Amino acid sequence: MKELTIRQNDAGQRLDRFVGKAVPLLPESLLQKYIRLKRIKVNNKGAKRDTRLALGDTIQLYINDEFFERPREENSYLKVGTPRLTVVYEDENILLADKKPGVLCHSAGVWDYNTLIANIQAYLAQKGEWRPREENAFTPALCNRIDRNTGGIVIAAKNAETLRIMNEKIRDREIEKYYLCAVHGRPKPSEGRLEDFLFKDAAKNQVYVKSKSEPGAKTAITEYKTLCSKGPLSLVECRLLTGRTHQIRAQMAHAGWPLLGDGKYGSERFNRGFEEKGQALYSYRLRFDFPTDAGLLNYLRGREFKVKKVDFAEKYFGLEEV
Repeated sequence: MKELTIRQNDAGQRLDRFVGKAVPLLPESLLQKYIRLKRIKVNNKGAKRDTRLALGDTIQLYINDEFFERPREENSYLKVGTPRLTVVYEDENILLADKKPGVLCHSAGVWDYNTLIANIQAYLAQKGEWRPREENAFTPALCNRIDRNTGGIVIAAKNAETLRIMNEKIRDREIEKYYLCAVHGRPKPSEGRLEDFLFKDAAKNQVYVKSKSEPGAKTAITEYKTLCSKGPLSLVECRLLTGRTHQIRAQMAHAGWPLLGDGKYGSERFNRGFEEKGQALYSYRLRFDFPTDAGLLNYLRGREFKVKKVDFAEKYFGLEEV
Protein backbone atom coordinates (compact mmCIF):
# COMPACT_ATOMS: atom_id res chain seq x y z
CA MET A 1 0.00 0.00 0.00
CA LYS A 2 1.17 3.51 -0.80
CA GLU A 3 -0.21 6.70 0.66
CA LEU A 4 -0.28 10.15 -0.89
CA THR A 5 -1.11 13.44 0.82
CA ILE A 6 -3.07 16.15 -0.98
CA ARG A 7 -1.18 19.42 -1.09
CA GLN A 8 -2.26 22.87 -2.17
CA ASN A 9 -1.75 22.33 -5.91
CA ASP A 10 -3.78 19.08 -5.83
CA ALA A 11 -6.71 20.32 -3.77
CA GLY A 12 -10.06 20.57 -5.54
CA GLN A 13 -9.39 17.80 -8.06
CA ARG A 14 -11.63 14.79 -8.57
CA LEU A 15 -10.30 11.58 -7.03
CA ASP A 16 -10.09 9.68 -10.33
CA ARG A 17 -8.34 12.50 -12.14
CA PHE A 18 -5.79 12.98 -9.37
CA VAL A 19 -4.93 9.26 -9.25
CA GLY A 20 -4.71 9.15 -13.04
CA LYS A 21 -2.00 11.82 -12.91
CA ALA A 22 -0.24 10.47 -9.82
CA VAL A 23 -0.13 6.89 -11.14
CA PRO A 24 0.12 7.36 -14.94
CA LEU A 25 0.76 3.66 -15.66
CA LEU A 26 -2.56 2.60 -14.14
CA PRO A 27 -5.09 1.88 -16.93
CA GLU A 28 -8.29 3.91 -16.77
CA SER A 29 -10.39 0.74 -16.54
CA LEU A 30 -8.42 -0.53 -13.53
CA LEU A 31 -8.48 2.90 -11.89
CA GLN A 32 -12.29 2.98 -11.96
CA LYS A 33 -12.49 -0.66 -10.88
CA TYR A 34 -10.16 -0.13 -7.91
CA ILE A 35 -12.20 2.86 -6.74
CA ARG A 36 -15.36 0.71 -6.83
CA LEU A 37 -13.60 -2.12 -4.96
CA LYS A 38 -12.24 0.37 -2.38
CA ARG A 39 -8.64 -0.42 -3.25
CA ILE A 40 -8.32 3.34 -3.63
CA LYS A 41 -9.50 5.17 -0.52
CA VAL A 42 -9.69 8.71 0.80
CA ASN A 43 -8.78 9.12 4.46
CA ASN A 44 -9.01 5.32 4.86
CA LYS A 45 -12.59 5.23 3.61
CA GLY A 46 -14.14 4.25 0.31
CA ALA A 47 -14.98 7.17 -1.95
CA LYS A 48 -16.66 7.87 -5.27
CA ARG A 49 -14.65 8.68 -8.35
CA ASP A 50 -15.91 12.28 -8.45
CA THR A 51 -15.05 12.98 -4.81
CA ARG A 52 -13.38 16.40 -4.57
CA LEU A 53 -10.09 16.23 -2.70
CA ALA A 54 -9.27 18.72 0.04
CA LEU A 55 -5.93 20.00 1.35
CA GLY A 56 -4.50 17.46 3.80
CA ASP A 57 -6.56 14.48 2.60
CA THR A 58 -4.66 11.20 2.41
CA ILE A 59 -5.13 8.77 -0.46
CA GLN A 60 -4.51 5.08 0.22
CA LEU A 61 -3.58 3.08 -2.89
CA TYR A 62 -3.73 -0.72 -2.69
CA ILE A 63 -2.14 -1.15 -6.11
CA ASN A 64 0.65 -3.39 -7.41
CA ASP A 65 4.11 -1.85 -7.19
CA GLU A 66 4.80 -1.94 -10.94
CA PHE A 67 2.15 0.72 -11.57
CA PHE A 68 4.23 3.21 -9.57
CA GLU A 69 7.27 2.90 -11.83
CA ARG A 70 8.43 5.83 -13.93
CA PRO A 71 6.65 5.60 -17.34
CA ARG A 72 8.92 4.52 -20.18
CA GLU A 73 8.51 2.49 -23.36
CA GLU A 74 9.56 -0.74 -21.64
CA ASN A 75 6.64 -0.64 -19.19
CA SER A 76 4.03 1.17 -21.29
CA TYR A 77 2.14 -2.12 -21.73
CA LEU A 78 0.98 -1.73 -18.11
CA LYS A 79 -1.17 1.24 -19.15
CA VAL A 80 -3.07 -0.86 -21.72
CA GLY A 81 -6.26 -2.08 -20.09
CA THR A 82 -7.87 -3.69 -23.15
CA PRO A 83 -5.37 -4.40 -25.95
CA ARG A 84 -6.32 -3.12 -29.39
CA LEU A 85 -4.97 -5.82 -31.61
CA THR A 86 -5.95 -7.59 -34.82
CA VAL A 87 -4.22 -10.97 -34.88
CA VAL A 88 -3.62 -12.51 -38.30
CA TYR A 89 -1.85 -15.61 -36.95
CA GLU A 90 -0.45 -16.77 -33.63
CA ASP A 91 1.34 -19.76 -32.18
CA GLU A 92 3.71 -20.39 -29.28
CA ASN A 93 6.58 -18.59 -31.03
CA ILE A 94 5.22 -15.78 -33.18
CA LEU A 95 2.32 -13.38 -33.49
CA LEU A 96 1.40 -11.70 -36.77
CA ALA A 97 -0.47 -8.46 -36.13
CA ASP A 98 -2.38 -6.35 -38.63
CA LYS A 99 -1.14 -2.86 -37.79
CA LYS A 100 -3.66 -0.20 -38.72
CA PRO A 101 -2.64 3.05 -40.44
CA GLY A 102 -1.98 5.80 -37.90
CA VAL A 103 -0.58 3.43 -35.28
CA LEU A 104 3.10 3.62 -34.35
CA CYS A 105 5.10 0.42 -34.02
CA HIS A 106 7.21 1.99 -31.25
CA SER A 107 6.97 5.28 -29.40
CA ALA A 108 8.52 8.19 -31.27
CA GLY A 109 10.82 9.64 -28.63
CA VAL A 110 8.10 10.32 -26.05
CA TRP A 111 6.22 7.93 -23.78
CA ASP A 112 3.24 6.51 -25.66
CA TYR A 113 1.19 3.47 -24.68
CA ASN A 114 -0.92 3.44 -27.86
CA THR A 115 1.84 1.72 -29.83
CA LEU A 116 1.63 -1.68 -31.47
CA ILE A 117 4.36 -3.18 -29.28
CA ALA A 118 2.69 -1.97 -26.07
CA ASN A 119 -0.59 -3.59 -27.11
CA ILE A 120 1.12 -6.85 -28.07
CA GLN A 121 3.01 -7.01 -24.78
CA ALA A 122 -0.16 -6.23 -22.80
CA TYR A 123 -2.04 -8.93 -24.75
CA LEU A 124 0.60 -11.56 -23.99
CA ALA A 125 0.97 -10.49 -20.35
CA GLN A 126 -2.78 -10.60 -19.74
CA LYS A 127 -2.95 -14.08 -21.32
CA GLY A 128 -0.16 -15.22 -19.02
CA GLU A 129 2.15 -16.14 -21.90
CA TRP A 130 4.65 -13.48 -20.92
CA ARG A 131 5.49 -12.96 -17.25
CA PRO A 132 7.73 -9.89 -17.16
CA ARG A 133 8.56 -10.23 -13.47
CA GLU A 134 10.03 -13.66 -14.14
CA GLU A 135 12.13 -12.64 -17.15
CA ASN A 136 15.69 -11.46 -16.73
CA ALA A 137 16.14 -9.77 -20.09
CA PHE A 138 13.68 -10.79 -22.82
CA THR A 139 10.51 -8.93 -23.73
CA PRO A 140 8.26 -9.71 -26.72
CA ALA A 141 9.64 -7.69 -29.63
CA LEU A 142 8.81 -6.67 -33.19
CA CYS A 143 10.90 -8.22 -35.95
CA ASN A 144 9.93 -5.66 -38.60
CA ARG A 145 8.42 -2.20 -38.63
CA ILE A 146 5.98 -0.34 -40.84
CA ASP A 147 5.64 3.44 -41.18
CA ARG A 148 2.98 5.10 -39.07
CA ASN A 149 0.59 5.83 -41.95
CA THR A 150 1.14 2.48 -43.65
CA GLY A 151 -0.82 -0.56 -42.52
CA GLY A 152 -0.05 -4.23 -42.66
CA ILE A 153 1.43 -7.34 -41.14
CA VAL A 154 4.07 -6.96 -38.44
CA ILE A 155 5.89 -9.97 -36.99
CA ALA A 156 6.31 -10.19 -33.21
CA ALA A 157 8.58 -12.73 -31.51
CA LYS A 158 7.42 -14.33 -28.29
CA ASN A 159 10.82 -15.68 -27.27
CA ALA A 160 14.49 -14.88 -27.73
CA GLU A 161 15.26 -17.75 -30.13
CA THR A 162 12.40 -16.76 -32.44
CA LEU A 163 13.58 -13.14 -32.42
CA ARG A 164 17.11 -14.24 -33.37
CA ILE A 165 15.91 -16.47 -36.22
CA MET A 166 13.40 -13.97 -37.60
CA ASN A 167 15.95 -11.16 -37.59
CA GLU A 168 18.32 -13.42 -39.49
CA LYS A 169 15.68 -14.45 -42.04
CA ILE A 170 14.61 -10.84 -42.63
CA ARG A 171 18.24 -9.78 -43.07
CA ASP A 172 18.84 -12.60 -45.56
CA ARG A 173 15.58 -11.80 -47.41
CA GLU A 174 14.04 -15.22 -46.80
CA ILE A 175 10.61 -13.70 -46.14
CA GLU A 176 8.61 -12.44 -49.12
CA LYS A 177 6.60 -9.27 -48.54
CA TYR A 178 3.78 -8.07 -50.78
CA TYR A 179 2.14 -4.67 -50.60
CA LEU A 180 -1.10 -3.30 -51.98
CA CYS A 181 -1.25 0.32 -53.05
CA ALA A 182 -3.74 2.60 -54.76
CA VAL A 183 -2.00 4.77 -57.33
CA HIS A 184 -2.90 7.70 -59.53
CA GLY A 185 -3.20 6.58 -63.15
CA ARG A 186 -2.77 3.25 -64.93
CA PRO A 187 0.73 1.77 -64.91
CA LYS A 188 2.18 0.99 -68.33
CA PRO A 189 3.11 -1.73 -68.76
CA SER A 190 0.50 -3.17 -66.39
CA GLU A 191 3.18 -5.21 -64.64
CA GLY A 192 6.91 -4.95 -64.51
CA ARG A 193 10.01 -4.23 -62.49
CA LEU A 194 11.32 -0.92 -61.19
CA GLU A 195 15.07 -0.80 -60.61
CA ASP A 196 16.62 2.46 -59.46
CA PHE A 197 19.01 3.90 -56.91
CA LEU A 198 17.65 5.60 -53.81
CA PHE A 199 19.50 8.33 -51.94
CA LYS A 200 18.21 9.08 -48.43
CA ASP A 201 18.25 12.54 -46.93
CA ALA A 202 18.13 11.63 -43.24
CA ALA A 203 17.50 15.22 -42.12
CA LYS A 204 14.33 15.43 -44.22
CA ASN A 205 13.42 11.74 -43.84
CA GLN A 206 12.98 11.63 -47.59
CA VAL A 207 14.56 9.62 -50.38
CA TYR A 208 15.38 10.64 -53.91
CA VAL A 209 15.32 8.35 -56.93
CA LYS A 210 18.46 8.31 -59.07
CA SER A 211 18.78 6.60 -62.43
CA LYS A 212 22.51 6.03 -61.97
CA SER A 213 24.60 4.92 -59.04
CA GLU A 214 26.22 7.66 -56.97
CA PRO A 215 27.89 7.86 -53.54
CA GLY A 216 25.37 7.12 -50.79
CA ALA A 217 22.68 5.79 -53.12
CA LYS A 218 21.48 2.19 -52.77
CA THR A 219 19.90 -0.16 -55.29
CA ALA A 220 16.10 -0.45 -55.00
CA ILE A 221 14.14 -3.13 -56.85
CA THR A 222 10.35 -3.47 -56.83
CA GLU A 223 8.19 -5.81 -58.88
CA TYR A 224 4.65 -4.58 -59.49
CA LYS A 225 1.43 -5.94 -60.98
CA THR A 226 -1.78 -4.01 -61.66
CA LEU A 227 -4.73 -5.90 -60.19
CA CYS A 228 -7.52 -3.61 -61.37
CA SER A 229 -8.30 -0.03 -62.34
CA LYS A 230 -11.33 2.12 -61.61
CA GLY A 231 -11.70 5.75 -62.60
CA PRO A 232 -8.47 7.65 -61.99
CA LEU A 233 -7.05 4.97 -59.67
CA SER A 234 -5.36 1.60 -60.03
CA LEU A 235 -4.87 -1.09 -57.41
CA VAL A 236 -1.33 -2.42 -57.63
CA GLU A 237 0.49 -5.25 -55.88
CA CYS A 238 4.18 -4.64 -55.17
CA ARG A 239 6.80 -7.19 -54.20
CA LEU A 240 9.93 -5.85 -52.55
CA LEU A 241 13.23 -7.34 -53.68
CA THR A 242 15.11 -4.79 -51.57
CA GLY A 243 13.96 -3.05 -48.43
CA ARG A 244 14.79 0.64 -48.66
CA THR A 245 13.15 3.51 -46.82
CA HIS A 246 9.97 4.67 -48.62
CA GLN A 247 10.92 2.43 -51.53
CA ILE A 248 7.46 1.82 -53.02
CA ARG A 249 6.29 5.39 -52.46
CA ALA A 250 9.34 6.96 -54.08
CA GLN A 251 9.67 4.54 -56.99
CA MET A 252 6.01 4.56 -57.96
CA ALA A 253 5.93 8.36 -57.88
CA HIS A 254 9.09 8.55 -59.95
CA ALA A 255 7.53 6.18 -62.51
CA GLY A 256 4.53 8.50 -62.82
CA TRP A 257 2.03 6.68 -60.60
CA PRO A 258 2.14 8.35 -57.16
CA LEU A 259 0.30 6.72 -54.29
CA LEU A 260 -3.08 8.08 -53.32
CA GLY A 261 -2.82 10.22 -50.17
CA ASP A 262 0.97 10.42 -50.21
CA GLY A 263 1.80 13.92 -49.06
CA LYS A 264 5.57 13.49 -49.39
CA TYR A 265 5.96 11.92 -52.83
CA GLY A 266 2.49 12.27 -54.32
CA SER A 267 0.43 15.02 -55.90
CA GLU A 268 -1.16 17.46 -53.47
CA ARG A 269 -3.59 18.63 -56.14
CA PHE A 270 -4.73 15.09 -56.89
CA ASN A 271 -4.92 14.04 -53.23
CA ARG A 272 -7.07 17.03 -52.29
CA GLY A 273 -10.11 15.51 -54.00
CA PHE A 274 -9.95 12.31 -51.93
CA GLU A 275 -9.25 13.73 -48.46
CA GLU A 276 -7.04 10.80 -47.44
CA LYS A 277 -4.88 11.36 -44.37
CA GLY A 278 -2.08 9.00 -45.35
CA GLN A 279 -0.67 7.00 -48.22
CA ALA A 280 -2.79 4.13 -49.56
CA LEU A 281 -0.21 1.44 -48.88
CA TYR A 282 -0.65 -1.88 -47.07
CA SER A 283 1.71 -4.75 -46.36
CA TYR A 284 -1.07 -7.27 -46.84
CA ARG A 285 0.71 -10.56 -47.54
CA LEU A 286 3.88 -12.36 -46.53
CA ARG A 287 5.36 -15.77 -47.13
CA PHE A 288 8.00 -17.57 -45.11
CA ASP A 289 10.24 -19.03 -47.82
CA PHE A 290 13.06 -20.22 -45.53
CA PRO A 291 15.33 -21.85 -48.14
CA THR A 292 17.85 -22.41 -45.34
CA ASP A 293 17.40 -24.02 -41.93
CA ALA A 294 15.08 -22.10 -39.60
CA GLY A 295 15.55 -24.13 -36.42
CA LEU A 296 12.43 -24.22 -34.26
CA LEU A 297 10.58 -22.21 -36.95
CA ASN A 298 11.03 -24.77 -39.74
CA TYR A 299 7.30 -25.57 -39.47
CA LEU A 300 6.60 -22.15 -41.02
CA ARG A 301 8.51 -22.93 -44.23
CA GLY A 302 6.32 -22.31 -47.28
CA ARG A 303 3.41 -20.90 -45.27
CA GLU A 304 1.72 -17.70 -46.40
CA PHE A 305 -0.44 -15.28 -44.45
CA LYS A 306 -2.50 -12.32 -45.59
CA VAL A 307 -4.83 -9.61 -44.39
CA LYS A 308 -8.33 -10.22 -45.70
CA LYS A 309 -9.59 -6.65 -45.68
CA VAL A 310 -7.83 -3.48 -46.77
CA ASP A 311 -9.96 -0.35 -46.42
CA PHE A 312 -8.84 1.49 -49.56
CA ALA A 313 -9.27 -1.66 -51.68
CA GLU A 314 -12.90 -1.86 -50.57
CA LYS A 315 -13.57 1.89 -50.67
CA TYR A 316 -12.21 2.61 -54.15
CA PHE A 317 -12.32 -0.77 -55.90
CA GLY A 318 -15.25 -2.56 -54.20
CA LEU A 319 -13.09 -5.44 -52.95
CA GLU A 320 -14.48 -6.68 -49.64
CA GLU A 321 -11.64 -9.21 -49.48
CA VAL A 322 -8.23 -9.06 -51.15
